[in-house]
Amino acid sequence: MLVTGAARRLGREIVFDLARHGFDVALHYRASADDAAETVAKARAFRAQAWAFCADLSDEAACRALVPAVVAQFGRLDAIVNNASTFEYDNVASFSYAAMELHWRANTAPAIVLAQALHSHLEARAVGQPDCSGCVVNLLDQKLWNLNPDYLSYTLSKAALEAATTLLAQALAPRLRVCGIAPGVTLLSGAMTDAEFGQAHAATPLARSSQPADVARAVRFLIESPAITGTTLLVDGGQHLRAQPRDVMFLARQQLKG
Repeated sequence: MLVTGAARRLGREIVFDLARHGFDVALHYRASADDAAETVAKARAFRAQAWAFCADLSDEAACRALVPAVVAQFGRLDAIVNNASTFEYDNVASFSYAAMELHWRANTAPAIVLAQALHSHLEARAVGQPDCSGCVVNLLDQKLWNLNPDYLSYTLSKAALEAATTLLAQALAPRLRVCGIAPGVTLLSGAMTDAEFGQAHAATPLARSSQPADVARAVRFLIESPAITGTTLLVDGGQHLRAQPRDVMFLARQQLKG
């Protein structure tokens, strides 16, 4: 299994869940070398094979080199979890080509390139193993089912990735399944304070949004479910059921002040 953006935060939790359940894991990171080494060591404590791979996925050549490097180390690759993501604020007033390109190159294009590479690897393996198949899981955002104009470029890049999940599932079947997971408020991010995070995390029908373990469990479920492709699981405590005119950070900030 290859998990992108795996050195810290949600990616690390996904790695640990997979390692605990018997999967060998390739950890991708861009700049967090020390964190990646620590994550590798902990994953190996679960008796999994684990290796770290550094790449800037916004660079097409580096992105295309990642799957061959993983295959060279492990001998095979069966699944990719596209977790690496850029999350920077803009809105309609501040939108620019540069902001859109930044998010597209980090959040959308790499997932397509990596799916393409995994499919090619599986096709090559199928010469001697006709029934080999694999899975890609793309990390999306519940925001796509409850749109608001904050974080405009980020949202557009994830909307493109959600569409790509469907298109790739169509194009790469039957060899490769492609699925999505849309978490809710899971970890402190951006300019959100601890108090704002707590407020936002509780503002769902279930009075709790997703936790890292919830998302990691859902990732493993999709990897282990051979009849699921081209669909997205919303793992968000029902957050998508409540209309939100602004990003949760701003709503929580307003409620705390009120």
